[in-house]
Amino acid sequence: MAIKDEKTKSVTTPLLDKVNNPHDLKFLKLEDLDQLSSELRSDMIDIVSKTGGHLGAGLGVVELAIAIHYVFDTPDDRLIWDVGHQAYPHKILTNRRHEMSTLRKYRGLSGFTKRTESIFDPFGAGHSSTSISAALGMAVARDKLGKSNNVIAIIGDGAMSAGMAYEAINNAGALKTNLLIILNDNDMSIAPAVGALSNYLSNVVSSRPFNNVREIAKQMVNLFPKEIGETAKRAESLARNFLGKAEGTIFSQMGMNYLGPIDGHDVKSMVKILQNLKNGSQDKPILLHVVTEKGRGHPFSKGSHEKYHAVSEFNVITGDSVKSTSNAPTYTRVFAETLCKIAEKDKKVLAITAAMPSGTGLNKFAEKFQDRFYDVGIAEQHAVTFAAGMASEGLKPFVAIYSTFLQRAYDQVVHDVVIQNLPVRFMLDRAGYVGADGATHAGSFDLAYLCCLPNVVVMAPSDEAELAKMVMIASKHSDGPIFCRYPRGEGEGVDFTDIVQDVEIGKGRIIKRGIDLAILALGTRVGSALKVADHLLQYNLKITVADARFAKPIDTQLVEKLWNEHQKLIIIEEGSAGGFSSHCLHFLSSKDLLNKHNKEIKCLTMPDNFQDHASQKEQLARAGLDTDGLMKVVSKMISLSNLINKSITN
Repeated sequence: MAIKDEKTKSVTTPLLDKVNNPHDLKFLKLEDLDQLSSELRSDMIDIVSKTGGHLGAGLGVVELAIAIHYVFDTPDDRLIWDVGHQAYPHKILTNRRHEMSTLRKYRGLSGFTKRTESIFDPFGAGHSSTSISAALGMAVARDKLGKSNNVIAIIGDGAMSAGMAYEAINNAGALKTNLLIILNDNDMSIAPAVGALSNYLSNVVSSRPFNNVREIAKQMVNLFPKEIGETAKRAESLARNFLGKAEGTIFSQMGMNYLGPIDGHDVKSMVKILQNLKNGSQDKPILLHVVTEKGRGHPFSKGSHEKYHAVSEFNVITGDSVKSTSNAPTYTRVFAETLCKIAEKDKKVLAITAAMPSGTGLNKFAEKFQDRFYDVGIAEQHAVTFAAGMASEGLKPFVAIYSTFLQRAYDQVVHDVVIQNLPVRFMLDRAGYVGADGATHAGSFDLAYLCCLPNVVVMAPSDEAELAKMVMIASKHSDGPIFCRYPRGEGEGVDFTDIVQDVEIGKGRIIKRGIDLAILALGTRVGSALKVADHLLQYNLKITVADARFAKPIDTQLVEKLWNEHQKLIIIEEGSAGGFSSHCLHFLSSKDLLNKHNKEIKCLTMPDNFQDHASQKEQLARAGLDTDGLMKVVSKMISLSNLINKSITN
């Protein structure tokens, strides 16, 4: 899009239109990069207003992304973005601008870095704190293969709260290989405030090795006004103070050359410093501390915390989000409100999250019970064992965590909670397909890796009221670990505000009774089963629909009853093979019930593959786990071929 200069009346082509890949950046002048930064930031806001996505982190690293690609020779120089939330500017600069309208959509661009998407993405990311480990592995591989390319890892301050990042730094310091780690500090403020002086000092120190502080002081003298500059001793004091702080950081103590902090929005200074680092010979890894403003130029205020991290589609002019037409509450909200009600009466109830207070709904809990709320940062392993310690002393910790992130703490779940039979309450949000965040965030495996553990309870609600009951069950359960998995998004529109009915652990329920076929469903797949049952009534077919409620312990009486009273049985779950249905088959086999003649059983699970980003509805359809997919299986089993291709989705 051409830009018209009102003073000269001339029409110019935006610089961003001239940049299709990092090679094109090399032809720009250094003084052009501020304008390019402004254009890139505006372009990104416009794109995400139409697609939704993680906006705040990307806006904060616009200048950093430009400076890195301007100086280094990607993709030969390896560039690893931690998590990928920061990577939108990187994607625009690496020949994907024309595809950004497909961001997070089916067959479109991923919201994270992805190896199969671009040669400029050398390592995929969706979970945080992996970049330094991956970059170190690449640096060692480079050395072993006799290559000389650079390796750069960009990690945010939030991701630095994970132990894995420090494990990697410790290893990197010991290996003493050439590696550049850029700490994007947009909140933690590890070091003092930055400014022109810090930028200048970092540039001086990075330009070449110095024998002593006085050599640096000589370089500094010319920078200051006369009343300061004429006193070399003052310059020497400042230099010594700067280097002393650098030497005193945890990073330098772990074997890194620490540099910074520098202004992450001063693109010219960053270019000069990065050029120095690229051209210099390094005897050990460097950590460059860059301070940025998360969400710089963001269309929403900093008070809009949830919008500040990630946004749905919105109007660029008004800032209004595109809202759902459903009035049903989200499962996240149901959990949070129910827990708050319980906590009002039970002072032993506490809540723990790993850097996801709003994502898990626990920000509402924190507002009411600040002294009983703990955000431990991106440290899922610690969160689990922290809760185990609380439980061992008689408290009632609820650990609210996304299903996919609990994978990071599986050893702690087994060793510190389950083996010791401690009553930690785990609430697993985003179980099953999650839509636009794709495979890295899907809660696909929790049923498989939890149901194999002895003496645990694993629950899955079919609607909001069932979830509220299960939160209450968890609060009263004191015989061991208990897990509740529930999906992302909105519920069925069922009232959950006055839940008093108790549910017996390990007992399911029959919702509809019939004779032609039985469906045993877990979690929200119950809703699809009920739609199928209602649809079949027009063909005078009556099927049984049962809500398992518990993936463990299995309601063995219910499973045996359904099998004995029907010729055909379907078990459906929104999880990988090896979960609930596998345990049901194991039970039937152990009772020697599968050998009965003229019986048929089908298990519907997630297929044995990773699904890319799409809407949750599209993902369920591709997996055959939506209403139409279930209808096709039912039609084949009861020989109603005319129903197979008939959609019954609302």
